[in-house]
Amino acid sequence: MQRVTRKAKQNDVPALGALDRQAGQLSRQLTQALRQAIRNGSLQPGEALPSTRRLARALQLARGTVTEAYEQLVAEGFLVSRRGSGTWVTPFQDVTPPTSAPPLCAPPLSAQAQAFARAAGCIVTLPAAPFAVSEPVGAAAPDDVWRTLGNRLRARGAGAPAGYAAPHGAWPLRQAVAEYVRTARSVQCTPEQVIITAGIQQGLALSAQVLLDAGEAAWVEDPGYPGITALFESTCRDRRMIRVPVDAEGLDVQAGEALAPHARAAFVTPSHQYPLGMPMSMSRRNALVGWARAQQAWIVEDDYDSEFRYTGHPFPALQGLAPAQVVYLGTFSKILFPSLRLGYAVVPEALVEAFCGARLLMDRHPPGADQTLLAAFMAEGHLARHIRRLRTLYAEKHHDLNRAVAEQIDPALAWLQPCDQGMHRVLWLRESDDRVVLPLALAAGVAVRAISPMYANGHGRSGLLLGLGGYPREQVEAAARTLNRILIKTRNSASA
Repeated sequence: MQRVTRKAKQNDVPALGALDRQAGQLSRQLTQALRQAIRNGSLQPGEALPSTRRLARALQLARGTVTEAYEQLVAEGFLVSRRGSGTWVTPFQDVTPPTSAPPLCAPPLSAQAQAFARAAGCIVTLPAAPFAVSEPVGAAAPDDVWRTLGNRLRARGAGAPAGYAAPHGAWPLRQAVAEYVRTARSVQCTPEQVIITAGIQQGLALSAQVLLDAGEAAWVEDPGYPGITALFESTCRDRRMIRVPVDAEGLDVQAGEALAPHARAAFVTPSHQYPLGMPMSMSRRNALVGWARAQQAWIVEDDYDSEFRYTGHPFPALQGLAPAQVVYLGTFSKILFPSLRLGYAVVPEALVEAFCGARLLMDRHPPGADQTLLAAFMAEGHLARHIRRLRTLYAEKHHDLNRAVAEQIDPALAWLQPCDQGMHRVLWLRESDDRVVLPLALAAGVAVRAISPMYANGHGRSGLLLGLGGYPREQVEAAARTLNRILIKTRNSASA
């Protein structure tokens, strides 16, 4: 005898819709509603139903009416019932009725939905393997300090903050951020100008929505961060994105003036250009600020990887040159852990209310518990010590990656662009197409990103981003050997 298996009992009252009490025949209506719920999958095979008494009470029906409906569906084979065990949907059967009607199809996607779908393909989380970009170094994760501090804070108060909070974030964290960016990045601001965000991406989205009206133009680096280009190709499709080329000194301001002199904003990564890695020269910074002042335009500074420079001191933030016109964005995702999802925007005083309003409409306010914990982590000096330790560890990873590429990858196939900062390196490919290399590398367990799709036409110079990551030297070397084999296999794809 075949053993009948059932799902764990839930006995939830199913959502059946309203019964027409004026029409009468409530037992027949209930039978039809339950039958339809089984057919459309609202009630799954093996799922337990509530008792007749409970369902009758929930639907305000006589118990006999529910019993009659259950008995009818048992007779039809839709339900199984045993005395003392309850009633459940019959397992192991296809209850979908035959139909001559054409299959139902989803409505066509809007242009907006299609744009969002393309954005989903642009920003993909890499597997945890060399050379995943921005993969934190495990040995430097602040687990013990973070856990101890969190336990201490929770023991002193409520387990979780109650009620709604301010859209710009918790005041202690805003104070801590203002002090941190002042001392570490030469940013000029007060705590009132700090807006806590869910990372850089939300800061970019807020900036694009607040600073630009429909039809207005913004400069975006070419090549550039997919998170900002996808934003203009989806949510902000009614704004004009002007791709401005990048050279060895960063954004080419003269090229931007030739392409769109009256643009309303410029989105830049001046400390460590993404993806190419160079800092913006002082002459280019001055030129950019001069253009913004002359045009009464805004600058959005994504201070990407500014903490990690391995020779000399980090470059000061661009914001210090023009505090009234620069929106400064930072994040704790890379220096602590990505799952924290906390960052910040330092905005000119004139923009504070606008950013708060946009934040209210986006997600009301950031989560409260981790803000309090992060504020204490910073105020007690743990963040400064943590960054110093990270800088030492990533300097070692930087050296390990240099050596692995030099020893394992044929220089006739690829070469590593010199760089003394950041959490990733650029490997330029001589004869291979990075779009061909990418899926082969991922299939072989090597996590890389292709650079050519980050150019305006999607077919720029062929190269790969190699993240420093938190992996042992032997694993990095093995990944480099695997990548070399793939480059040998694809060496003629670029010219094919």
